[in-house]
Amino acid sequence: MPLRHLITLDDLTSAEFRHLIGRATQLKTLATPYEPLKNKVMGMVFEKSSTRTRISFEAGMAQFGGSAIFLSPRDTQLGRGEPVEDSARVISRMVDVIMLRTHKHETVETFAAYSRVPVINGLTDRFHPCQLLADMQTYFEHRGDIAGKTVAWIGDGNNMCQSYMQAARLLDFQLRIACPDGFDPERELIQAAGDRVVISRDPRVAACGADLVVTDVWASMGHEDEQTVRREAFREFRVDAALMAEAAPAALFMHCLPAHREEEVSADVLEGPHSVVWDEAENRLHAQKALLEFLLC
Repeated sequence: MPLRHLITLDDLTSAEFRHLIGRATQLKTLATPYEPLKNKVMGMVFEKSSTRTRISFEAGMAQFGGSAIFLSPRDTQLGRGEPVEDSARVISRMVDVIMLRTHKHETVETFAAYSRVPVINGLTDRFHPCQLLADMQTYFEHRGDIAGKTVAWIGDGNNMCQSYMQAARLLDFQLRIACPDGFDPERELIQAAGDRVVISRDPRVAACGADLVVTDVWASMGHEDEQTVRREAFREFRVDAALMAEAAPAALFMHCLPAHREEEVSADVLEGPHSVVWDEAENRLHAQKALLEFLLC
């Protein structure tokens, strides 16, 4: 089997993306024990803190009969200046798959280039592909195929937004991005997305008739020192009941969590009838199990 990585969603074809979504739902409802990764080991490298990413990968490996090793910069030579290339060469000789959650996207790309085993991007400053697998699984489970639908992204043009841009091309949906001036996603990614993506400065325009409304914190990890500036820039970009009323009546609301209630999303939306954030969070486990099976079996 040729070596495959998941660095961004562009590492998948449209058919593979849909396969992972369907397989995740199958694994979610599997009644009998299934251990395709028995005696396999995952190395998990975390430069950033995590709740859902760590628990879902660690639990997924355990449920598949394997195990996972948690590595932080405090625990390894990566935190003491060992080159990424050297760490990749060594760690990949001892484990069967590696997941990295890092500050710089280039770190994951370099690690994959020198690794003997599959490498998974658990989040970088540019992309968060694993979250999109869970988000799309959640949409498919609640509303069916997303092809031809409209998704409204409200907020920062961050790593989540940029992964939604890739998903829009792969799964054939329209993505309307509403963000303040100066907080757009990368220009090259906008150009690559073509007519699948439209940028707006008005969240109501983006949300009008949308089938899915998505947001994220205004200051992602690494931008905490910009909290005050961003709170002012994004104050008109809160997803509240009035904004959800602009969307389609059956619209879903998603947030990758953790959420800051009454900042990027109002509490009544997060806890309301449109919200599927708890299913979305649970599906990180199932989507990543499908991904591990895809890469290793």
